[in-house]
Amino acid sequence: MTENELLYTLALQRVNGIGDILAKKLLKIFGKPEAIFKASRKDFESLDGFGDFRVEAILEGETLSRAEEELQFIRKNNIKPIYFEDDDYPSLLKHCVDSPILLFTQGDFNINNKRMLSIVGTRQVTNHGIAFCESLLEALKPLNPVIVSGFAYGVDIAAHKAAVKNNLQTIACLAHGLDTIYPKTHSCYMPDILKHGGFFTDFWSNANFDRKNFIRRNRIIAGLSEATIVIESAEKGGSLITAEIANSYNREVFAVPGRTTDSMSIGCNKLIKTHQARLLTGVEDLIYQLNWDVKEKPIQTQLFVDLEGEEKRVYETLKSMGKAEVDNLALNCELPTFKLNPILLNLELKGVLRPLPGKLFEVI
Repeated sequence: MTENELLYTLALQRVNGIGDILAKKLLKIFGKPEAIFKASRKDFESLDGFGDFRVEAILEGETLSRAEEELQFIRKNNIKPIYFEDDDYPSLLKHCVDSPILLFTQGDFNINNKRMLSIVGTRQVTNHGIAFCESLLEALKPLNPVIVSGFAYGVDIAAHKAAVKNNLQTIACLAHGLDTIYPKTHSCYMPDILKHGGFFTDFWSNANFDRKNFIRRNRIIAGLSEATIVIESAEKGGSLITAEIANSYNREVFAVPGRTTDSMSIGCNKLIKTHQARLLTGVEDLIYQLNWDVKEKPIQTQLFVDLEGEEKRVYETLKSMGKAEVDNLALNCELPTFKLNPILLNLELKGVLRPLPGKLFEVI
């Protein structure tokens, strides 16, 4: 993209009342961004959805002057803008009807033809949620996915940190321009993320910080990836909006189940219950549901699952025995067989053990 093309594309992105969907419609009609701004009022008369308000906003000169200022910021700060028709524009995001016409990026990344996973969740993440996230990414390491999240408190930053720890690429999607960072306390993580991936946003510098920005940011998180994983969520929250957007893009959504008494599992349990997400207990669920052709077997790291009472006793006993028949396991657990069988089924559903030929069981 030439300097002139970038200038007019920036101006189009900034026109009041013209979002990404209408902008793409205009580009399809006029061909080039510059042609839109050099068109006459008569050229817009036959176009649906372009009343006087939008036409005035396009033809005024102020938009171009603001675009010139932003262009200087981009060049000065080594920001790479990616046009939605460029070859290096994220391939999955390109298929989203409301994807940004311009994406501003910083960092060192190569994400096309890569497995892409978005991980989101509550800002009030529990130790259980962090442990699950860390174990999941350790198990995913041989598959080398790119991990996408929103750089916020809680699950987001846990996902970025776990990705860096396992030497995976990670993309942090921001709800503001690249002239600032939020939250400020996460500034210390920027060097690692820039080294292992980078930052994406469609916001200009000096953009007003607003809670509504998070929804706009979330469409990029959902659009970049073939699947979105919700690790923990209260009954309401931004991660549920991201899951809803991912579903609207016909992408897979996974949710980590939790106890019904846990406030930060209510959202995930509801997603699963209402068939808005697939149940996720371990890396094998992802591989199976996404139909990944896995030539190198992932690390069989046991993901963190809360077990209590008799379930915990059965799990620990089986773990110490290696493999065991039901009768032998019942004897060692001091439980009658009729009581042990439903416990084994629950543990299998939780993904912590599996049945083997010969009526044997073993811990995964």
